[in-house]
Amino acid sequence: MSKTWVFSVLLGAALIAPATMSGQEAPPPGPPPHEGMMPGGPLGPRMEILGFEEMHPGKVVAGAPYSATTMIETTQTLADGTNITRKIQANVYRDSQGRVRRDTTLPAIGPLAASGQTKSFVLIHDPVAGTAYELRPDQKTAVQLPARPRGNKNPDALQNKFEARIQEEIANGTLKKEDLGSQTINGLQAQGTRYTRTIPAGQIGNDKPISIVDERWYSPDLQIAVKIMHNDPRTGSRTYTVTNVQRQEPAASLFSVPSDYTVTQGKGPHGGRRGMGPGGPPPDAAPPSE
Repeated sequence: MSKTWVFSVLLGAALIAPATMSGQEAPPPGPPPHEGMMPGGPLGPRMEILGFEEMHPGKVVAGAPYSATTMIETTQTLADGTNITRKIQANVYRDSQGRVRRDTTLPAIGPLAASGQTKSFVLIHDPVAGTAYELRPDQKTAVQLPARPRGNKNPDALQNKFEARIQEEIANGTLKKEDLGSQTINGLQAQGTRYTRTIPAGQIGNDKPISIVDERWYSPDLQIAVKIMHNDPRTGSRTYTVTNVQRQEPAASLFSVPSDYTVTQGKGPHGGRRGMGPGGPPPDAAPPSE
């Protein structure tokens, strides 16, 4: 696993987790019951909010090509009224074979702030060839990260486990699930679901109940989330949106490494750690807030 990839993941996670960068205490461990349980892949909204949903190795969508722009916007209001807003933009492409490319630009904050320069990287997940790549355009280098093989013995086992947790939390009253119906969002018909998780008073030292709300709009046609809104009074709000959707077949060259790039081999599936590589960051890369 390349050091540049680790840096990208950690910086990306920091960008969507204002509490981490502002020195505030992160939420207590243990993901909310709805985290990773929504349709669209075992890791669900955490992967989507990072923009990696389409790259999950167990999610291959063939016959539905598109290209689009995605935006992650985080907002946090400090106790003194100061607002902190950050944005991460990416261009994503998927061809008819289910190959996915994501070009992400990181803003110049943290270690990049001194130079004032943004950093960009490209992730390619190719389930056809069974490979994944991390490209660094500024260095003309690529790291090949072997993708996990398709056809897991029991691909639904984890999802079923998560769904069981959802039902348990709904039954005990700490989670509420609402069907929001359907509406057109940025030109796509989408189905909405809202999850409200309640942390009872006293559970984490809170003198009043805390409500964490996630709203997800999913396109059955493209099989992607087109909008996700997350609000946690402990860390602020995050919004993930998909815009400028084009339904044409992307150029085949987008899913291969340019001939003038130097290619090195990564170690193990997705870098040898759970969830690393184009499958998305590890579950502990960001505070458990989806």
